[in-house]
Amino acid sequence: MTKMRMRTIREAAELIRHREVSPVELVRECLDAIERLNPVLNAFITVTAETALAKAYQAEKEIQAGRWRGPLHGIPIGLKDLVDTAGIRTTAASALFRDRIPGEDADLVKIVKAAGAVIIGKQNLHEFAYGASSLISCFGPVRNPVNAEYIAGGSSGGSAAAVACGMGYGAIGTDTAGSVREPAALCGVVGLKPSYGLLSMRGIIPLSPSLDHAGVITRTVEDAAIFLGALTEDSGKYGDGPGSGSGEDWNSWVVAIPRRHFFEDLDEEVRAGVEAAVRLLAQNTGAVSEVSLPVSADRTLQSAESYQWHREYIASSPELYHPETLRRIRTGENISADEYREALDDLLERRRDAARIFDGVDILVMPTVPCPAPSIAELTRDLNLLRPAELMLLRNTRPVNVWGLPAISVPCGRTRKGLPIGLQIVGPPGGEGKVLRAARRYERQAGASRE
Repeated sequence: MTKMRMRTIREAAELIRHREVSPVELVRECLDAIERLNPVLNAFITVTAETALAKAYQAEKEIQAGRWRGPLHGIPIGLKDLVDTAGIRTTAASALFRDRIPGEDADLVKIVKAAGAVIIGKQNLHEFAYGASSLISCFGPVRNPVNAEYIAGGSSGGSAAAVACGMGYGAIGTDTAGSVREPAALCGVVGLKPSYGLLSMRGIIPLSPSLDHAGVITRTVEDAAIFLGALTEDSGKYGDGPGSGSGEDWNSWVVAIPRRHFFEDLDEEVRAGVEAAVRLLAQNTGAVSEVSLPVSADRTLQSAESYQWHREYIASSPELYHPETLRRIRTGENISADEYREALDDLLERRRDAARIFDGVDILVMPTVPCPAPSIAELTRDLNLLRPAELMLLRNTRPVNVWGLPAISVPCGRTRKGLPIGLQIVGPPGGEGKVLRAARRYERQAGASRE
């Protein structure tokens, strides 16, 4: 499903700007793809076809009148279905919110609408974002666009699946423990989680506010930079131009490899793909070093904050949650106020310590996910297998949310079965430009090596 050549945001934006392609044409192409593929992949919960076409016609008229708003103008994008949209239901993939219709757009929705993007629909996810497989949803599981017998990852599984096979040019997702990067890695696309707090979470249903990040999923690194620039309303900051970090001499960069924890117990095909990617990326750098990073397995903060947000709902309507989601939420039921404050203090200390990692280091490089996508049959055969499998899928991404650092997953090959492998690049606080530059460099090198 993903082998066809699809335009990037950059390519489509240039065609739209020069009136060689109409936004209406792009939206119709995406709606056709949704009609063909969504019955199998189940990536969308709500498709806003009528509204999207109306917005596309509006964009076409504005551009014909010389009022081009920027690179997202007329571009069809999707939203993870826990991002509020005024007048359009936002369900969090839960029966609890099956018919919930917000009265106001989330902050990021307001921004993309102002940029002229066309919202094509709301995308399926793991219920309330509390999982890494997107198998638990009251609208049914999301399937991987590379092979529908495998999971798409989660919790932004529908968003990654949709972008990978042309059901949209990009998507806004959320990432509390890896929920943008992990599904991007499993579906063979790019997933960017910026520094904690860079993108507003207002109007997005939370999982754990101290760890929640909004992020973007695209088909290329350049598109991720364009999308992030639009969301931060600073379109020139994250490309290859001034302000992006591109003026720094790559030959002086230090690439650090955290082998302990992040390279342990890897699938052998993942190991081979990532090691090859590291060698390619590290060419002509100033140095490659190995570092040891302290990783906490504590889940107190996420458990406590999730329970606090859901407490009244589960007291009144527990039957509207999937039993496994309910079990996960209730792990925070008996956490005391003192334990919560201690966990919050520990988080702040870890974020201060994380900034010091980059004294003398420019980027960290590691596998995004230790293994390829598991099969749906494997994980649904026994629900007891789901939680440990999901913990493993998020093992390498979760610490980056604790640290609050910017990180990106880029495709770095496939297994013999054709399942994608992801390379994760992590940068210092506020170092989105640096992360994007390194990822773009790898993407170009990998493309050149395949030619």
